Amino acid sequence: MKKTWFITGASRGLGRIWAEAALMRGDQVAATARKLADVADLTERFGDAVLPLALGVTNPEQVQQVVEQAYTYFGRLDVLVNNAGVGLLAATEEASDEQIRDLFDANYFGMVRVLRAALPVMRQQGSGHILGVSSDLGITSMPLLGFYCATKWAVEALHEALAQEAKAFGIKVTLVEPGAYATDFGKSAKIADVLEPYADFRKQMMTRLTNLEWGDPQATAEAILKLVDAENPPLRLGLGTTILPRARAVFAERIATWEAWEDVANAAQGQPVKVT
Repeated sequence: MKKTWFITGASRGLGRIWAEAALMRGDQVAATARKLADVADLTERFGDAVLPLALGVTNPEQVQQVVEQAYTYFGRLDVLVNNAGVGLLAATEEASDEQIRDLFDANYFGMVRVLRAALPVMRQQGSGHILGVSSDLGITSMPLLGFYCATKWAVEALHEALAQEAKAFGIKVTLVEPGAYATDFGKSAKIADVLEPYADFRKQMMTRLTNLEWGDPQATAEAILKLVDAENPPLRLGLGTTILPRARAVFAERIATWEAWEDVANAAQGQPVKVT
């Protein structure tokens, strides 16, 4: 069946690739970006099947208006791809309050705003599939990316809860966790002013990031189409070859640490207490 998608951050990168993949197979897409001109060209290729819309997820009124506009235009909302986001490169003591707030406003609160606008539509339909775009950095963290990782950890927790809340309404939820892909996302990331004690460390980290094996973003399209077509989609879908080995290592280390301190943790329980 033809599906109707609502995609944030469709101007470039993975959002753009997934929008085009959906349109090329005959689906309908509300493609949103902060600047309308960045998605307007899709109309020339796909006609009425695409609705380009300007949307800044940090603007609550615009979020509500644009979701309603898309629903009015298509009459349905089957797949929500909550993809819009920004990056921040900063050590913990380098970032300003403003930079941290802006990051969370886009990556977390922006996603919440879109969810709150779309969920009533999906509840009324009794169906829908929400794709919350997280990251492999939503399960582990890296130095100089701690604040960005924190937004993705928050996204993970939110969708884990949402999946349980929305199931009764026929709404499916999946966290999409891409690894490192050769998009231009990093070029738009904010970079905090470096503090001298971290200068050498930042150089080392930048070299490490440069030497990563970056995946082909075009290769993700087939996986996303299979995901939205699945009768029973998973709560989490990692994209690329790096996330599962990383997850195995990270969780093995966490479990080993908890087990090593199990006696201390159990002693901290104390005697059972009745709560009245």
